[in-house]
Amino acid sequence: MTSMLEFIQVRKSFGATTVIDGITAEVKAGEVVVVCGPSGSGKSTLIRTVNRLEAIDSGTIRVNGNDVHAPGTDLNRLRTGIGFVFQQFNLFPHLSALDNVMLAPMQVRGTSKSEAREMAQALLARVGLAEKAERFPGELSGGQQQRVAIARTLAMQPPLILFDEPTSALDPEMVGEVLAVMKDLARQGMTMVCVTHEMGFAREVADTVWFLDAGRVLERGTPDAFFQTPQHPRAQKFIADIRG
Repeated sequence: MTSMLEFIQVRKSFGATTVIDGITAEVKAGEVVVVCGPSGSGKSTLIRTVNRLEAIDSGTIRVNGNDVHAPGTDLNRLRTGIGFVFQQFNLFPHLSALDNVMLAPMQVRGTSKSEAREMAQALLARVGLAEKAERFPGELSGGQQQRVAIARTLAMQPPLILFDEPTSALDPEMVGEVLAVMKDLARQGMTMVCVTHEMGFAREVADTVWFLDAGRVLERGTPDAFFQTPQHPRAQKFIADIRG
């Protein structure tokens, strides 16, 4: 499998606090990686460096072989090729679900309105929201808004999607509907990096689990290996705490 995303000795600090401490790791095309670890371990900062929402202090990050932080990198072009699903849904409140999904292909790719509409309707159907196409974000539940946000991300046909705790702002009963869409994407071979506290999702869907603590990847392996026989003492404590 070809490499979709590479971190090479990546470091990042906020003032005197080191948040990412020399991480080297790789995500293959078609792989689902779940990034987990205690709060403050650097998980969200790590994936925010991939599309330069956060700058890095040193190291290299490559997406599809392209150096993300190289001088002269076209940020807009970079970001159109990297999907990002946030904790907060970031939908435009004055646009319908359909229009939220249509917007980027029309504005960035120059897709015609009729083609964008057809694609947006298909994507909303894919995330189970065909009947909500004309609703505004304020008329949708949190889970529905997050599914619209995923459809909007898919509209740009990115080869890689990053998820930053996509269910953490949702009521518990809405979490399942968003995870179901993510599971479906994984089954269809989408390359995904997911920062999440949903360990059931990690067990079921991940190809690889990365365990971060204090800005380092202390453990990486299959879900079976990570959950059943964690090697690092910090990972062992993390798993024990989850099991309660």
